[in-house]
Amino acid sequence: MDADEETIRRILNDTGDTWAVVGLSGNRARAAWGVARTLQQHGKRIVPVHPKAETVHGEKGYASLADIPFGVDVVDVFVNTEHAGRVADEAVAVGARAVWFQLGVVDAEAYARTRAAGLDMVMDRCPAIELPRLG
Repeated sequence: MDADEETIRRILNDTGDTWAVVGLSGNRARAAWGVARTLQQHGKRIVPVHPKAETVHGEKGYASLADIPFGVDVVDVFVNTEHAGRVADEAVAVGARAVWFQLGVVDAEAYARTRAAGLDMVMDRCPAIELPRLG
């Protein structure tokens, strides 16, 4: 079930550069804040998604994926595993092309549903680690 190197490369290099980061807020102590910054440094447009809808790293935030008025390519998920499946389903519903569950976020059923819907998916990995490693 773990994503192979080809899938990771495809998401990072070919899937598109608009990344909705679910769970991203202005809290600099949270991992999402630093990962979003790294994504920006690698040319990705980040879209903060958090109930507070805060502007982070200069990008306007939205309360949910459904509130984003433009398409997103990748949904990067920084929520607890118990909520991650719902976010993956929302990613499918809004037409995202891939879903990325961060380190420690694993939901085999969500993975199966997301892949069955035709999206690429990675679980329990971090793009801030993979980008420099594969770059």
